[in-house]
Amino acid sequence: MKKTAGIHHITAIVGHPQENVDFYAGILGLRMVKKTVNFDDPETYHLYFGNDGGKPGTIITFFPWANAYRGKIGAGQVGVTSYVVPTGALPFWEKRIGKFAIPFTKETRFGENYLSFEDPHGLQLELVERENGELNHFEFGGLTPAVAIKGFGGATLLSARPAQTAKTLEEVMGLEKIGEEGDLMRFRSYGEIGNIIDLKLTPLSRGQMGVGTVHHIAWRAEDDQDHVDWQDHVRNHGYGVTEVKDRNYFNAIYFKEHGEILFEIATDPPGFAHDETPETMGENLMLPEQYETHREKLVESLIPIQVRPLD
Repeated sequence: MKKTAGIHHITAIVGHPQENVDFYAGILGLRMVKKTVNFDDPETYHLYFGNDGGKPGTIITFFPWANAYRGKIGAGQVGVTSYVVPTGALPFWEKRIGKFAIPFTKETRFGENYLSFEDPHGLQLELVERENGELNHFEFGGLTPAVAIKGFGGATLLSARPAQTAKTLEEVMGLEKIGEEGDLMRFRSYGEIGNIIDLKLTPLSRGQMGVGTVHHIAWRAEDDQDHVDWQDHVRNHGYGVTEVKDRNYFNAIYFKEHGEILFEIATDPPGFAHDETPETMGENLMLPEQYETHREKLVESLIPIQVRPLD
């Protein structure tokens, strides 16, 4: 039976790109590990944020469209993206989020304490303390490894058919069901990070894609051969799966599970440093080869952005 290590990345739709950068880099302290363009809409950025090394399990990516219509969070989407911080770091984050006047709530589920809030464009986020996962050594805006976000804790999935999504998580993706609490069912993968998935058991009204919603969740494949094996594995379970797509920093296949959530499976290699050095990742606008000859025109069409501390 095939098993994924967990989440590779999560991709969401947001509004103004500078607001996006200010929140995820300036407030949350994540590293911008790649500044590129949407391969299907090259006049739009595709921004990647993660830990110091830009490792799978830490990467959130965004398509920022300024002045685009607001989406609706609902069935067929990731409802909440969870980040994991070191044990003892939540009091620091409560103060930091309050400092920037971001409303938050606190809750407990499955014996863990969560700090829940929204980003400027309506994406639902939460922080949870866990021992697992290596520390993030990217220091920015006064954040240190003792408190910095390590990467994903996991995600809460909103399904149109929760029983079918649960079956897919177990039988196709190889996650283990480890508990139920209220209207949530919890699953775990074998990875150290991005390994906890909560599935809401109450069917919701259908979500609508737009600003403030997650476009897809991507799961990890070890390498290109494992990726092809995953493609066969998904197809053998009756799903229509795409051909392998070269996303420059990983290869990707896509399928929509029966609860209407778009799943991607992405390779860990080659990673984000193959066209920049590990030290300079995210500093320059990186374009795929097919768009390099249009660089000047694309730069003119993109809204200027900068990574800046907000303290």
